[in-house]
Amino acid sequence: MSDIVVIITLSLLVLFSPFFSRITKIPVVVVEIMLGSLAAYFGLLVENELFKIIAKVGFLYLMFLAGMEVNLKEFGFAKSSLLRRTIIYFVMLYSCSLGLFFYLNLSSVYLVALPIFSLGMLMALVKEYGKNKPWLALALNIGIIGELVSIIALTILSGGLEYGYNRDFVFVLGSLFLFLIGFVLFFRAIRIVFWWYPGLKTLIMPHDDGKDQDIRFSMALMFIMIAVMLYLKIDVVLGAFLAGVFIATYFKHKTDLPEKLSSFGFGFLVPIFFIHVGSTLSLDAFSDTNILLSALFISGSMITIRFVSSMVAYSGYLGYKNTILFSLSDSMPLTFLVAIATLGYEASAISHDEYYAFIVASMGSGIILMILIKILYTLFESKK
Repeated sequence: MSDIVVIITLSLLVLFSPFFSRITKIPVVVVEIMLGSLAAYFGLLVENELFKIIAKVGFLYLMFLAGMEVNLKEFGFAKSSLLRRTIIYFVMLYSCSLGLFFYLNLSSVYLVALPIFSLGMLMALVKEYGKNKPWLALALNIGIIGELVSIIALTILSGGLEYGYNRDFVFVLGSLFLFLIGFVLFFRAIRIVFWWYPGLKTLIMPHDDGKDQDIRFSMALMFIMIAVMLYLKIDVVLGAFLAGVFIATYFKHKTDLPEKLSSFGFGFLVPIFFIHVGSTLSLDAFSDTNILLSALFISGSMITIRFVSSMVAYSGYLGYKNTILFSLSDSMPLTFLVAIATLGYEASAISHDEYYAFIVASMGSGIILMILIKILYTLFESKK
């Protein structure tokens, strides 16, 4: 009976969350997280293996869509000054994190968590505002670089906590770097193949495609890449992300494909993921003062180091208003923060209360910052 309740509840939440978003003027992602949390509190969303699997697929699909925002042939920084600013930004970000790590004698989990990036909430902002806004376009580029760095950091942390810093850990780390090198070489090889045989692109994805061959190939590639990651014991997020990058880079002739894939993702799979995120946290955790204070420290530290780094690096490029929006948009690593907290707790690197604090911080910062960005964006636009 519980499976039936979960299915009906999920269906209704996915269906009605856009209506609640429209009525309350709150971003739909925030509404989905809040509704998921409330549904779990009232016992309508219980622990369910199928629910977890679909939510995981939704997350991977979201990362696949994030990868489709990257065309490696065009990706980069048009101005060398912007590249220098980006280097300054990341140096500042990790220096501040390292300073907090040593000064407060924190767990290694914090060292990876504080500067981490995740494109999940950022993709929701792109869906909401479009990627043509200067602050959001830059946030997307920085987020892509940051997520790749974060995936590497997450893999290193995962290997270190699971195996210790021994031969098995070196094997996992070596597999990651060998895979990245192999993927770059594969990209170059495919580029040469498509240059010599340009007809292969239209053979794989025809212009007149009555059998949805483009979607079939995209889905097959995503799951094959995920399978490769599982075999190599590397975070599967990287596989989904790189599959999207591959599609975006080599199949530009399918101009309608991103919209088709995005509509399916944001209309079904992605909402289930955000609802699941909301359902993982008991509302009772918000009544524990220690957990709330720890969550406030985590989210406050993440926002502060990004704000300071952004102002130093980009205020002269974006202007103060856009820099504020940029720093806030890159301060919501919801999904990876949950992943890091889970890894740290299972390896006994953080306590149970710290685990809950990370979850509260990830959800709380996501909800509050999405609303704050909406308010500030409206305010800044009205003053133009």
